[in-house]
Amino acid sequence: MSRPPRTHLIRDTNDRAALDLMLSSGPVTKTRLGELVGLSKVTAGQLLIRLGERGLVEVVGTQQGGRGPNAALYGVVPSAGYVAALHIGPDQITASVADITGTELATGALDPHEASDPVEAVRATVADATRSAGITMPQLSCLSIGTPGMIDPRTGDIRFANDLPDWRAGVLADLRHSFQRPILIENDVNLAGLAEQSAGASHGVKDSVLAWIDRGLGLAVIVDGRLHRGAGGGAGEIGYLAVPGASTPHGTDSPQHAAFQSLVSVEAMDTLARAFGLKGSGVECVRAAAGGDPDAEPFLEELARRLALGLAGICVVLDPELCVLAGEVGCAGGPVLAARVQKAIAALGPNVPTVVPTEISGDAVLRGALQIGLDTARDEVFTHQG
Repeated sequence: MSRPPRTHLIRDTNDRAALDLMLSSGPVTKTRLGELVGLSKVTAGQLLIRLGERGLVEVVGTQQGGRGPNAALYGVVPSAGYVAALHIGPDQITASVADITGTELATGALDPHEASDPVEAVRATVADATRSAGITMPQLSCLSIGTPGMIDPRTGDIRFANDLPDWRAGVLADLRHSFQRPILIENDVNLAGLAEQSAGASHGVKDSVLAWIDRGLGLAVIVDGRLHRGAGGGAGEIGYLAVPGASTPHGTDSPQHAAFQSLVSVEAMDTLARAFGLKGSGVECVRAAAGGDPDAEPFLEELARRLALGLAGICVVLDPELCVLAGEVGCAGGPVLAARVQKAIAALGPNVPTVVPTEISGDAVLRGALQIGLDTARDEVFTHQG
């Protein structure tokens, strides 16, 4: 197939730049659009006509205050495309449906045990969410999914998702066959890291890590502003990281028993809390300590030391500017735990990042999934609409 003429390429580039500008900054006048994209008022007007004919842009109001008639404001048509995002967990699947502008229209949830297989579970959750949003599944431009486990960069399939035994090689192909549209699957912690980079504590930071401390452990690595997945998709699987003090029971071949996971998982914190004579779960004790409970002070200090054992080694290798503590434990500990972890890292190595708690409220994995889904949906809409 021959390449389109250069003028067509320039038009497409300008049209996409204008569309992205309106998606990120909101409605603009024809004159302002020309200034921002570097086009004359006439050329900007022609561009808006083209996008309007494709059903991508419409007049959404007027700008008042200038001389003469009020200038028309142009914005992206919200119904030009839709995306569904899912967070797959062992006990719950949550979903969000948004239009092409990123406006969330509806959410949904499903117990994964109610479905016979992953494809059925996804379809049931998406069907419920789209119904609540007032659209149909065929109107979706993209479906994006966040799951635990490693994502094979060659096939997109999930590996080592121990909490999701039914999510095996071939599920992605089955989903694509069922939905007949782009399907994205990404590691849940990586998605939380992307959400943090987009609208949280690491926004504008070129080199950062997000440590997910929850039922499982994970690390999202941002290098020079880009997510680093690794050659096999396993970058950030810090639960397997060998650290001093991790137990190694006799008669076991599992690396998890001699790794970071054995020191700072939610289950390990429950055990640690009991060792300090505290009542309640480890997460509850973290929250109490962060709130000033003196009885939980020694427990929090030991937890910070344990976290630093793993994170200090990561900082020596990656030297990030910022380390974000996320997951249930990161949220519970807040700035108090973050400050103690930073101090403990400083005692172990030369590279000491600023350590802060997450600034993303709600489901960070779902927000990250929605973010990558919107990127793909916008590509789909721009390429195929009209």
